[in-house]
Amino acid sequence: MPVFDFNEEQDNKFTAECTYTTFQSNESKPTADKPLLLLDNEKRKWNHHSCGKFTNPIRRTSFEFEEEEGTVSADILQIDSRFVSLLKWLGENHINVRLSGENRPEGYAVYKIREIAFGGGTKLSAEDGFLQFMIDRLLASSAPEEMSEDEEQEESGDDMKLTSIQSITDFMNCAGRTLPDNIRLWARRNLAVARSNEVSPEERRHAQRALSIMMNVQWKSNYFEAIDPAEARRILDEELYGMERVKQRIIETIIQINRTHTLPAYGILLIGPAGTGKSQIAYAVARILKLPWTTLDMSSIHDPEQLTGSSRIYSNAKPGLIMDAFSMAGESNLVFIINELDKAAAGKGNGNPADVLLTLLDNLGFTDNYMECMIPTVGVYPIATANEKDQISAPILSRFAVIEIPDYTPEEKKVIFSKFALPKVLKRMGMREEECIITDEALDALIEQYADTTGIRDLEQAAEHIAANALYQIEVDHLSQVVFDADMVRQL
Repeated sequence: MPVFDFNEEQDNKFTAECTYTTFQSNESKPTADKPLLLLDNEKRKWNHHSCGKFTNPIRRTSFEFEEEEGTVSADILQIDSRFVSLLKWLGENHINVRLSGENRPEGYAVYKIREIAFGGGTKLSAEDGFLQFMIDRLLASSAPEEMSEDEEQEESGDDMKLTSIQSITDFMNCAGRTLPDNIRLWARRNLAVARSNEVSPEERRHAQRALSIMMNVQWKSNYFEAIDPAEARRILDEELYGMERVKQRIIETIIQINRTHTLPAYGILLIGPAGTGKSQIAYAVARILKLPWTTLDMSSIHDPEQLTGSSRIYSNAKPGLIMDAFSMAGESNLVFIINELDKAAAGKGNGNPADVLLTLLDNLGFTDNYMECMIPTVGVYPIATANEKDQISAPILSRFAVIEIPDYTPEEKKVIFSKFALPKVLKRMGMREEECIITDEALDALIEQYADTTGIRDLEQAAEHIAANALYQIEVDHLSQVVFDADMVRQL
């Protein structure tokens, strides 16, 4: 009876051979000049679009092209180090892909990888967007490059969400190292709970939900690109009139970011009367930093648990508003706008909700009771607004660079009304500026009417009223132009 020695047969097989070297790259939009990988093209030039599979790394690091005459193999020469695990995973799972590349003297430069389905091959775990989602994550890019040809139209992974256990597992295998160390360990533990049959279905559901929330956030580093101060100044002048001291402080912050490539240690607290444009300043800063922003209205927070989330021991447990903000933004670097900070007074519920913000403001990390994990906050830039400085606790106050915003002077209010508020309302109503004229005496009467009010909201409402009255007279009385004098303004 013949006996086969399989151990001896193993020795006769091909030994694993690594044919490639890796290179470091921070490119977010691969091109033929800056590709994802290079394939050997000395013996044969490859088509611009080529289909096939990456080989199982047990044999040789190569790509098997599906050509008309059959399968042809080409060694991988270089790989972007961020994609080594992904290509290995594609090879081990025999995923059919289509490469887009260009033949160069140094090799076939691949700058795009897509999943395809043919020949009954294995499909990815979640849906067709999963591979593109992975590549987008590894490139840390959400804006695919547009090409002129139909075949070159980029696919976007933005709509892809990691929800199933299998897709989360695949993501951990391919891109787990892109996560912070503590989140990667946390994900492994929760993945074990979500798969376990020894815990209740409710525990598995909570673990899977927490994993889905955490994995769909792009956890970025605390490195920030330089910002153009001239463009920042243009945005501030476009959004705000006057306030030179406030603009100077913001430009100083921009210069600091340009030198250190990190956010300042302290956020900004804008204190001033209602209607002076505090929230508008915060939105302008987010626009300058080119970061997503989220708002938190502290006047509606009555319990710290609204911010910290509830424990998973409850069936209706859910994350807090701060974790929700990361989830909605989709990334860890964001501008956190905290409105009405002075309204978060103690005595509303189980303590002062504002105390929950201390660790967030210190950039030490924030712990959500539902997630049960320390969330990195080094990329969070807090900007808070308040009316009364005395209503804010000393520990909170000490964590901000305080900027006090004075009320507008009468002369500033005149300019804001005539140059900004009224033209904006007229444009929205489809009226020409010459159809609604405000005399100097009428403007003086208007400013005098609202001398005792702070901010410019009343002026904006007055502009709305005046423009609506002018439109009424034009439509009903068939006037071509309405000129408002001081008496007409007082009547309105």
